[in-house]
Amino acid sequence: MVVPHHATGARLARHRLADELADVVPPALLADLVAVLAELVGNAVRHADPLPGGVVRVAWRLTPTADGQSVQIRVTDGGSNSGPLMRAATPDAIDGRGLHIVSGLASRWGVERDGLGQSVWAEFDPLASPRPDLVAAG
Repeated sequence: MVVPHHATGARLARHRLADELADVVPPALLADLVAVLAELVGNAVRHADPLPGGVVRVAWRLTPTADGQSVQIRVTDGGSNSGPLMRAATPDAIDGRGLHIVSGLASRWGVERDGLGQSVWAEFDPLASPRPDLVAAG
C-alpha cells in the first residue's frame, strides 16, 4: 500500500494492517506488528525523504510455516543522508526509542538501499523465543 509521507500515513497503515491480519495472526503478534509498523512509518516520515509523489510504500508478507505464520513488514521511503540508527535515549528523552522497540519486538530487522531509496524491514518468526515480558508467570 502507499501512504502519504505525513503523520497520517502511520495511522492509515496501522489500521489497514490490523484490518487485514486480525483473523490471520494471534492477537499478541498483531499488536507487535502494528507497533512496529507505526514506528517504521513514523521514522520514514520524520527522518527520510518521500518517494516520488510524496509517499511511503508499506508492505507485509505472510509466509506459512509448520509452526504458524512468519510475517515480514517493509517500509520504503526516498532515503536520507544517514541510515536508520539506534540511538541511546535517556530516561527522560521524548524520542529515540523507535528502533529499540522494533528490535525488541521483531525477530530481526534491517535496511536495504537501492537507487530509489531505502527499505527498512522487520521479520516476525513464529519459532523465535518468546519475549520475557510476554511469558506468563507460573
